[in-house]
Amino acid sequence: MQSTRPLKVLAPALTPFHADLSVNRPAFIAFCRWLVAQGAGLAVFGTNSEANSLSLPEKIELLEALVDAGIPASAMVPGTGLCSVPETVALTRRAVELGCAGALVLPPFYFKPATDDGLFAHYAQVIEAVGSERLKLYLYHIPQFTGVPISCTLIERLLKAYPGTVAGIKDSSGDWANTERMLREFPGFEVFPASEALLEKALPLGAAGCISATANVQPGAIAQALQAWGTPGFEALQAQLKGVRSLFQAHPMIPALKHVVARAFGDEGWRHVRPPFVPADAAWAEGLCAQLTQAGFRMERP
Repeated sequence: MQSTRPLKVLAPALTPFHADLSVNRPAFIAFCRWLVAQGAGLAVFGTNSEANSLSLPEKIELLEALVDAGIPASAMVPGTGLCSVPETVALTRRAVELGCAGALVLPPFYFKPATDDGLFAHYAQVIEAVGSERLKLYLYHIPQFTGVPISCTLIERLLKAYPGTVAGIKDSSGDWANTERMLREFPGFEVFPASEALLEKALPLGAAGCISATANVQPGAIAQALQAWGTPGFEALQAQLKGVRSLFQAHPMIPALKHVVARAFGDEGWRHVRPPFVPADAAWAEGLCAQLTQAGFRMERP
């Protein structure tokens, strides 16, 4: 069943670095402004933001800088999940204070095995410590990175305990059966697949849109496809989106995205990544750019 909510695309915005790997704040602000102008929301400090290579002070400073620059907090659902409750609370609380639309919260991912009871206790402590009716918490399910799955049993328990606060989930598992189950079992819960390639299957079941790595490079095209959902033009737009997504997925995603942004924006500084990543290798990166051009991909410059 299709959702009556406005469909949204959110970009886990790439984080640009200087040559010394300090954050390039002006470039970050400019990039986020461009994403919003293209019709995307901002899931800053997501996986493709290299979030777990950023410190808590860096994240708070960048979030405040975006708001100070006039980028609407209502367009932001920052990633605020860290392994410790105090740090997760600090970043989530600041996001709420700034007026962000929500907070995307990873489970604590170091100590394993993590039981549903333990994960419930973690999320409950975060919600109660933030202590705000304005908090909209989005769970972040990416077990291939965290090793900590968010089960449907846990979702059901959190929804019963914190209705109106636990608002949705990003499902980055890559397991369509899991995404489909969430969509069917929790109507009204905002489920975001992690790829625009799944929109044709997810939207009829009520998906809220998508939070996608490749929204960094085709935000306008994804926004256009969401607007076209239910019209004859959607199928062609979806096919184009899937083609571009598949080309990026054949390579290390973050270095690939940054290489393409560097080419499109004419700024080689965008190729910088923090370890353990290394910059895109020219041997495959230039081949990727050629394939994208052949596929009709063009990235709008700011």
